[in-house]
Amino acid sequence: MSSVSSTAAASATGAPNQAGILEGMNPSHYNASNPLTLFIIQASIILITCRLLHYPLSRMRQPRVIAEVVGGIILGPTVMGRIPGYMNTIFPAPSMPLLSLVANLGLVIFLFLVGLEVDIRMLLKNWKVAVSVSSAGMILPFGLGAAIAYGLYNQFQDSDNRISFGVYMLFIGVAMAITAFPVLARILTELKLLQTDVGLIVLSAGVGNDVVGWILLALTVALVNAGTGLTALYVLLVSIAWILFLVYIVRPAFIWVLRRDGSLENGPSQSMVALTLLMVLASAFFTDIIGVHAIFGGFLVGLICPHEGGFAVRMTEKIEDLVSVLFLPLYFTLSGLRTNIGLLDDGLVWAYVIGVVAIAFFAKISGGTLAARLNGMVWRESLTIGVLMSCKGLVELIVLNIGLQAGILSTRVFTIFVVMALITTFATTPLVMWLYPPWYQTKIEAWKRGEIDWDGNVLSSEGDDSGATSGQQKGVTTKFSKVTVLLRLESLPSVLNFINLMAGERLRPAAKVHKSKIAVIQEEDESAPSIVSKRPLVVHGMRLVELTQRSSAVMQVSEVDELQERDPVVNVFRSLARFLNVAVSTSLSIAPDSSFAEVLITKASAQSSDLLLIPWSETGAISDSPDTQGASLENRFVSHQHNLFINKVLDGACCTIAIMVNRGFGGAVALEKTLSRTISHISIRSRKAADTLAPIVPVADPSHHIFSPFFGGEDDCVALRFVLQLASKKNVTATIVRIVYKSDTTTEPDLQLPPPAQAHRRDLPTSLSTSNIPTRLSRDDTTTASSQKPSVSEGSTDVESQNPDSNFFQLMADSLSEELSQRVVFETFETNQPLHYAIFKAREEVGQSLRNAGDLVVVGRSQRGHGLSQIREELVSVLDTLGVPSGAGAETRKCLGDVAEAVIVSGIKASVLVLQAGGGALGRSETITCAGEGDFSSGVVGLSGL
Repeated sequence: MSSVSSTAAASATGAPNQAGILEGMNPSHYNASNPLTLFIIQASIILITCRLLHYPLSRMRQPRVIAEVVGGIILGPTVMGRIPGYMNTIFPAPSMPLLSLVANLGLVIFLFLVGLEVDIRMLLKNWKVAVSVSSAGMILPFGLGAAIAYGLYNQFQDSDNRISFGVYMLFIGVAMAITAFPVLARILTELKLLQTDVGLIVLSAGVGNDVVGWILLALTVALVNAGTGLTALYVLLVSIAWILFLVYIVRPAFIWVLRRDGSLENGPSQSMVALTLLMVLASAFFTDIIGVHAIFGGFLVGLICPHEGGFAVRMTEKIEDLVSVLFLPLYFTLSGLRTNIGLLDDGLVWAYVIGVVAIAFFAKISGGTLAARLNGMVWRESLTIGVLMSCKGLVELIVLNIGLQAGILSTRVFTIFVVMALITTFATTPLVMWLYPPWYQTKIEAWKRGEIDWDGNVLSSEGDDSGATSGQQKGVTTKFSKVTVLLRLESLPSVLNFINLMAGERLRPAAKVHKSKIAVIQEEDESAPSIVSKRPLVVHGMRLVELTQRSSAVMQVSEVDELQERDPVVNVFRSLARFLNVAVSTSLSIAPDSSFAEVLITKASAQSSDLLLIPWSETGAISDSPDTQGASLENRFVSHQHNLFINKVLDGACCTIAIMVNRGFGGAVALEKTLSRTISHISIRSRKAADTLAPIVPVADPSHHIFSPFFGGEDDCVALRFVLQLASKKNVTATIVRIVYKSDTTTEPDLQLPPPAQAHRRDLPTSLSTSNIPTRLSRDDTTTASSQKPSVSEGSTDVESQNPDSNFFQLMADSLSEELSQRVVFETFETNQPLHYAIFKAREEVGQSLRNAGDLVVVGRSQRGHGLSQIREELVSVLDTLGVPSGAGAETRKCLGDVAEAVIVSGIKASVLVLQAGGGALGRSETITCAGEGDFSSGVVGLSGL
């Protein structure tokens, strides 16, 4: 008791308690001279509660604002406030002004970010449909809101409140008509609708709705703060003058300073960030002192900031984390603390709750739907647009808090509208997913392109008299000519080298003649044969960027076209691929990392690609890793996230997939280089020479050697044909070995494995058995595979002649042209250790030349046929002999298959290419039939018998 009294006395005299809790201080006791302690307690409770609530809500694709408001309701008088002494201890009334001050400061900066996010250029590009949808989405809700405002004003407004009904009606109408643009952009991005017709219309209309809504709200606040109508007019005129001053004087001067500083090209410097925040605070100060809320000043500065060069995105990246992680939870939790669900205590109040929610849904959905329908959208698309426009989100809560602080709303009406905002925001995502699912998006896009009728029937092309289906018209691919490749910065050199290999031989260009001499020699060249350019390989580069929870990521999605033009990886690939006899196109997509596989598969399908090339990550990350210093060659195979991504692509793609594990293809692997420096007297004297990097010499021998073991199955057949396509280039040689399992064959005495690989793998188990190798041997189950296996002895020549794998292999060997037979060798080897021999032969074939441009081992992902179980069992002994009983890990083994696993772990000095057949790639029987009708190099043959 004495310690508490001494603490109180010290507080009364102004002397701070130096020893804190050691002298009996209560940390939850509010001290006006030192409020930081209680503020830390309050902020910690709020942040922890909001994060815990956001985790389950995010699984339902709900925005974070839902968790923050619900957290405030739980922490407020509705739930926790019922505990005796809770509110007076944790959220005492004297401490609320400080909490509100910090939250409102964050709100000013957040509205600045909202202004940055609003791109007026999008509104100007789609002004017709944006104006119609935005106007209809505001007029009808505003009118119905004004109608219900009469009942709310007469039923719940305090008798001593000086707010007139006209101002009250205006505010309720604005609260009903407004749309939450930031939350809307997030929902569109997560549902992958931002680049669709629906997304563009909603986003454009949301920009107009947002700007008009804030203007009307500013007018409402000005009317509330003005004593007379003349004063309100003065406030409005001063506000218009301030807007014109910012647009025509401040903005040009600001852009001039940014150009001089280089911030438009290189991103905002620290000085420009400070200048921008000073502009935000100055504008907020001015709008506050003239009678308009301070947040409008921050919003206006955000609107005038330039978007050129990605300045708005980079500025958002600088400050958004602190605002979204600390300031916004405090503000919206304050909304929850002010919300008391207990005030909804009778039937009349709940009737108004239902009425307000019904009007919010009906008015916004009806207005947006009718306007979209009049602009040519189908009914289902129009309904989706209307549902999206009904989203209220955090903007609605900001409006409601302004109304509560200004005395327009009572606490009971404030609670009614908070419930409405939560329901409309929560329902938006489920309703959109129900109305506009991915399958319907695919159908409507195909219908608009004229590929199908409204019932989903495929429309035949004009002039087609054959009556064949589209699947039959497409034909079967025997030579890959359309490729989609995943672009990463780390794998760009190897990908470009591989594309150069696929492009084949380039025609030598004719000697150029000066234009002044063309007429002189024209007659002499009339008889010369013209050079016909070869049809180039078509390659589409796909760059994937992760969509994070940050607002800047959403802004990047809306500005993806401009971002694509500036992206260095896209530009380098596009520029260099043009010189490789390749017809190239590129695209950049921003999506959550969990959707990378779906986006890549969809893009490959849209491009009608017959091959999807995926370079295996050098670091284990799906997207580009910003820092590769801690990366190692081992970590690239143990990333669960990357392996899951590869498996999703393998399971979902329709075309053939090639996975490339780079090990010096086109140059040394960057991660294999180690830098070390020792200091000596000589190095100190010659520091300049030591710090100068030696130039990298050009590749002396641009040739490649390919080794491909053939075990059988569709994937191995595709791999064999692909090797022949690569070998059509004159600097490529290849060895293709068919390895046949024979149990009674004696192993060659020199058949030994290479030395154990130097791999230290503490992260993997040390024991391995056949049972825990979940190898994916085929896309069919093993029962089906075994049922197709001949039930005759291994040594029978009848079995060998009836084996489709043997027939295919022999046919490919016999169909080689004379030129190609000089570079490609076919061999057959029988052994009771097929996997051991594959490693032994690979070590003998590749990695022998240190000066060439890199060798390649090409394998099929799945092996099916006779000897299947032997390969599975043999992998255990191979990995155990190599000293890495876990290999690259079970997940990686599922992605790449047994043979690729053994090749990778054995340390063979060559890159590995794993192929999985798909799409129009021929199986064994179809290949035999069609290969006899046409030459292998013909590219595409007709599909028959399907």
